[in-house]
Amino acid sequence: MLSGTLANGWKATRRLLPTLLLGLVGGALAYGAGLPLPWLLGAMLVTTAASLTGVRLRSPGGSRQVVLVIIGVMLGTAFSPGMSGDLLHWGASLIIMLLATAVMMAISVSFSRRVAGYSADTALYAGVPGGVSAVTLMAMNSRADLRIVGMTHAVRILILLLAIPPILQSIGHVSLQPGTRDLAQWLWLPSLGETGWLIAAGVGGSWLGRRLRLPNALLFGPALVSAALHITGMSQAAIPPTVMALAQVVIGVSVGVRFAGTSLREMGRNLLMAALQAVMLLLVAVLAAWGAHELTGYSPAAALLAYMPGGAPELSLVALSLNIDPAFVTSHHLLRISVLILAMPVLLNYCKKQSA
Repeated sequence: MLSGTLANGWKATRRLLPTLLLGLVGGALAYGAGLPLPWLLGAMLVTTAASLTGVRLRSPGGSRQVVLVIIGVMLGTAFSPGMSGDLLHWGASLIIMLLATAVMMAISVSFSRRVAGYSADTALYAGVPGGVSAVTLMAMNSRADLRIVGMTHAVRILILLLAIPPILQSIGHVSLQPGTRDLAQWLWLPSLGETGWLIAAGVGGSWLGRRLRLPNALLFGPALVSAALHITGMSQAAIPPTVMALAQVVIGVSVGVRFAGTSLREMGRNLLMAALQAVMLLLVAVLAAWGAHELTGYSPAAALLAYMPGGAPELSLVALSLNIDPAFVTSHHLLRISVLILAMPVLLNYCKKQSA
């Protein structure tokens, strides 16, 4: 039994190796060229290009789940005992984020219905600004076109990640140049005790996230446990840079392979609709971040990553990689996904009544 499971696991890993190697090559080239977010964007761009040209790449399903746990633990390390946080500013920012999310939902659903001509189910699930995993599972029990829903979210995440460097560059106050590390820094590992705390946070957080039925349980569960350990001072462990780079590669690859089987000729119009919708929602996020900065004085870069419509793992990882207040960004995405999931049944009934 065990030998059979290990054999199947090895076969799955072996089939995934070409995809991961392609992502590593893309990340290494981007890192060598000095591009911002090299391991994430490099892996994403090469696998997206390969997928659109017809290359069949295997999705890192199981690997992505492991990476979500790792990212969750990494996000928790951003908390510290001295972190008091400006609760008034956080509270005001969370309210602004929810208002911006409502505007995004209205724009995306209206655009999908009136311009793209999608059904009410498809428009709603494709228009949700975030929570792609949970949204896709919910869409399976509806009459939504899953191909359009998945592609719309994939295009949105792709555009957001590509837009982050130039937008942050224009904002300033953030260094986008990848830090140079020598071999010793790349090979650094935490102590045995610190490694134990990190593993405990990952395993315990995964269990807790599922037990509490958190949205994206494998991400937010470990993040909560890791944050608790670091806030209380029980642990000061950090994630090795090599693990962080590999996590970026897997996330980048997981975005790129979503375009597998997509024909530019057959799906050209839907791709265009998804791109236009993504740009509109991005503009809403930019305006909301600017408004939040003016009202609260909070970092516009952190507000932008917190308000961007999609990809909690991807955007939280960007915040962590660029050291842009990961705790702030993660908290916003957790609240948004939780509210959206709770509101989806009500929103779906409303859309159906409007279209009746």
